[in-house]
Amino acid sequence: MWVFLWVLWFMLLFRIIGDIFRDDGLNGWAKAGWCVFVVFLPFLGCFIYLIARGKGMGKREMERARSNEQQFQEYIRAAATTSGTSGAGHADQLSKLAELKAHGDITDEEYQRAKEKVLAG
Repeated sequence: MWVFLWVLWFMLLFRIIGDIFRDDGLNGWAKAGWCVFVVFLPFLGCFIYLIARGKGMGKREMERARSNEQQFQEYIRAAATTSGTSGAGHADQLSKLAELKAHGDITDEEYQRAKEKVLAG
């Protein structure tokens, strides 16, 4: 039981210190003050921090998670657009080549060479 309580205590302590450093609303002096308070008077400092700023910890964590998710989604969209554009470009070129072949403007041999160039590039 004591081991569990010590692990729980250290998890709480690291979570509070992490929240102090991640909070953009605090200036440097406020962060330094909270750190000194939490490090030198750990039990009292942690309890006062949780009373004073505990409600905001969850909100800040949710905002950070939402921001990370939004950045990830933007990255996925950008990556899909970039790779999709080159694929669409190849598809357009191949369809134009097929139309030229169907109209008799190019021969089968020319079509095959052009198709290989498009697929290689």
